[in-house]
Amino acid sequence: MTDTSAAVDRRRGRDETEEERADRKWGELIQEVRVAQTGVQILFGFLLTVVFTPRYTQLADIDQVIYIVTVVLGACATGALIGPVSLHRLVSGRQVKPQAVVWASRMTFVGLMLLLATMTSSLLLILRVATHDGFVPYLVTAVVVWYLLMWFGVPLWTRHRYSSR
Repeated sequence: MTDTSAAVDRRRGRDETEEERADRKWGELIQEVRVAQTGVQILFGFLLTVVFTPRYTQLADIDQVIYIVTVVLGACATGALIGPVSLHRLVSGRQVKPQAVVWASRMTFVGLMLLLATMTSSLLLILRVATHDGFVPYLVTAVVVWYLLMWFGVPLWTRHRYSSR
């Protein structure tokens, strides 16, 4: 193989048809969604129980608002992360898998953003109730920056650093 043909092979990537690529991407996406779904469903389930505890009525009004916003965000995140499963079921066998992968990927990204918002507001509520200290916003901000770094910063840096140009 010449240097030129080796460079072409590297640029081209896998030797897949569009359908094979869609099948592979779908499998990878579903594995990713399973991880996120589990986390958001456990968090959402926990959030649903809080309102039924005696302590809920003792929360300050602002904390009850934060709780309601958190539950709604959790419900939306759950819906977005379960959406790809429903999409696949409804379009399966219709010869639209490449397009379904694109839409499922978008749903997953929205779900991750909603999960980030849910985790942020959950952390804010818990730390406000647990500490009543002025450092809570700073701590929550630091955790959000950590999430953004782990979920987006490192992956985007890796993509930029190691992608072929």
